[in-house]
Amino acid sequence: MFTSSKIALVTGAGSGIGRATAIALSNAGYFVVLAGRRLEPLLQTVAEFDGSEQSMVVPTDVTSPESVASLYARIQEKCGHLDLLFNNAGTNFPGIPFEELSYEKWAAVVDVNLTGMFLCAQGAFRMMKEQRPQGGRIINNGSISAHAPRPDSAAYTATKHGVTGLTKSISLDGRKYGIACGQIDIGNAHTELSQRMSKGVKQANGEVAVEAMMDVSQVANSVVYMAGVPLDTNVQFITVMATTMPFVGRG
Repeated sequence: MFTSSKIALVTGAGSGIGRATAIALSNAGYFVVLAGRRLEPLLQTVAEFDGSEQSMVVPTDVTSPESVASLYARIQEKCGHLDLLFNNAGTNFPGIPFEELSYEKWAAVVDVNLTGMFLCAQGAFRMMKEQRPQGGRIINNGSISAHAPRPDSAAYTATKHGVTGLTKSISLDGRKYGIACGQIDIGNAHTELSQRMSKGVKQANGEVAVEAMMDVSQVANSVVYMAGVPLDTNVQFITVMATTMPFVGRG
């Protein structure tokens, strides 16, 4: 059994924000468990660690209760405890007008962004409640869409609003067990999924405009900060975004 004092689980660790954060947590001294649907991208993330022995890769489908249960069983067996979950796995589709949004695409986004986040948070919550010493931290990846929608984003926006409710509920229910829960809301970080922002995206008035972007390392650094405060302190919500992106005020 691995006995490091700091164990972190990152979902969606094979690319983008998950990859950058897994690397940053490893650099900060965490033993990092990397979860994601496909093995190869997870191994590519580990290849960027300073020490691959400070990690464990567990291919996981976050929408499957059985797969998530197997993930936590592996963590329990290998590590014996869990200090941090960065609940990051998510998905989206290019903009779809509301009246054209199919049930299948709606369900696909809800399954990953909300049900998957619930399953992973519940698994961490149960483990943190039972371990000794009791407690730990859960950081949910929200979005600025948890506050305001983009055009043609009903499924994604609805799930991210749901994540905010989940974050608040976990914060409340976790108090008596020493479990802290916060949320990071991210706006326009450079990742594979966000490149369209830098090429032009639809605005509220129907125009298409290029938006400012920020380096994904700033998101990873923010998660490391949230993870590093003592458990008697919680960063409940933090928003990290490109300074001039059209979010605050009227753009």
